[in-house]
Amino acid sequence: MKRIDFENGTVTGNILGAALPMLVAQILNLLYNIVDRIYIARIPGCGTAALGAVGLCFPLIVILSAFANLFGSGGAPLFSIYRGKKETEQANRIMNTSFTMVCVSATLLMTIGLVFARPLLVLFGASADALVYAYPYMMLYLIGTLPSMIAVGMNPFINAQGYSLVGMCSVAIGAAANLLLDPLFIFVFGLGVQGAAVATVLSQLLSASFVLLFLTKRAELRVRFLRKAEFAQCSGYAKNIVSLGTSGFVMQLTNSLVTICCNNVLSVTGGDIYISVMTIISSVRQLVETPIYALTEGTSPILSYNYGARRPSRVKNSGIVMALMVFGYTAIMWSLIILAPGMLIRIFSSDSVLVADAIPALKQYFAAFIFMDLQYIGQTTFKSLNKKKQAIFFSLLRKVFIVVPLTYLMPYTLHMGTDGVFLAEPVSNVIGGSFCFITMLCTILPELKRMGQDNAAVSPVKL
Repeated sequence: MKRIDFENGTVTGNILGAALPMLVAQILNLLYNIVDRIYIARIPGCGTAALGAVGLCFPLIVILSAFANLFGSGGAPLFSIYRGKKETEQANRIMNTSFTMVCVSATLLMTIGLVFARPLLVLFGASADALVYAYPYMMLYLIGTLPSMIAVGMNPFINAQGYSLVGMCSVAIGAAANLLLDPLFIFVFGLGVQGAAVATVLSQLLSASFVLLFLTKRAELRVRFLRKAEFAQCSGYAKNIVSLGTSGFVMQLTNSLVTICCNNVLSVTGGDIYISVMTIISSVRQLVETPIYALTEGTSPILSYNYGARRPSRVKNSGIVMALMVFGYTAIMWSLIILAPGMLIRIFSSDSVLVADAIPALKQYFAAFIFMDLQYIGQTTFKSLNKKKQAIFFSLLRKVFIVVPLTYLMPYTLHMGTDGVFLAEPVSNVIGGSFCFITMLCTILPELKRMGQDNAAVSPVKL
């Protein structure tokens, strides 16, 4: 079973070796949500209404994913740093701690969700008509919380050990199952929106089973649930995992917060049709961001491993290669969005009224999307190098302190209506992304320079 060696080989080769399988995996993972929306939008007689209603479930779904990533994306960089230091026992403890936290939190979140799903959906802007579709979808989806969080939260530990192809396969299994089961349950069995939820839960169960089988039987470092006697010993690891994972957690939760705010403002300024517009825009954004996420997350274990191994030149080169790849891809996709927005929108809906409203909204929302790259690059670097405070601060800055206030300020105070909701995003990209990237350059580059000087000082002098 081929494994990527993060210490040797070219930096570009290592990044591509990790990022390309992850890109395939993320594209397939995206199909979980995208395929649901495509099929749901085409349910005869209620497709558009059902699509908007399911869009109201996204904040809850994002919250579940955020908790999975809190422990997975928080633990994996620490795991890689200790592997780089050759401290495999500590690395294994970190993975076991993350796994235990994923399982416990999944059980708690499922219980809370099942009890409070209806009032939460109403809070997120669901009308009585929308609840007809949103509530049964959410209740069924919540049943699959544990396998969903295991699949998402533990997959980073497969990639962190260099098994990027295995990580890709774990996602591919679930995505392929979802592609086959969606039309079966939605149309053949006539379950409609509920069928989409059942198909997704079954698919996530398959992915989680594959992940656990590999990490318990085949991986170099294998996972298990913490024993009771180990809880106190691993409490320090748990704190570090949570503190490092908080940046990604906050980023996902604030995405959910922004969606809630946008839906509330849009329901007042534009009506239910604009909630469906936002659902499509969110779908396009996921489609566009997936390769960016794959490139940055594929680079993350390489940054972490070489940082732990004190190889500053490889850390720096990895960051440069990551940035060039991300900027090149985004330039192509940004051009496509601006020049041919209708093509992307029609992937998700053929409703002519919905398409007409979504085209200008999509252009506004993505007007400065290339600045979002700066946020991705800065955040990934901070997280990978265990810079907790910076990672958390910049997660909060762009969404909580810029986007949310602008979502209310621009439509109401500046009287921009629905346009203000969609334009809040590019304004935040320019301000938040630039600030994050500049801070990263001013803090990380001097540290890497000092690390290189320290290495040179302790190296033996050749006579």
